[in-house]
Amino acid sequence: MSDEATLSGSPAERADRKVMRGQVKSNKMQKTVVIEVSRKVRHPLYEKYISRRTKLYAHDENNEAKVGDIVEVMQTRPLSKLKRWRLIRVVQRAAQD
Repeated sequence: MSDEATLSGSPAERADRKVMRGQVKSNKMQKTVVIEVSRKVRHPLYEKYISRRTKLYAHDENNEAKVGDIVEVMQTRPLSKLKRWRLIRVVQRAAQD
């Protein structure tokens, strides 16, 4: 195996990056979208499921995501102070009014 292959990073290494699905809450920044990811967690004492949500800042190179869209993002290297995610694709478009 050559040193060039190790430095460039093979597609097999990229496959283990985190992929999240969420809803776009804001697209007011240039090439950045804010995504809300909802999940259910079990309360340790009461054993009831509670809704939790997380805001992710993702890089949207072509400004294709609109507010309300369901999108998939992949974890990447830090792109700015808050951006650690990259838009992969728009799964479902928001309903048009």
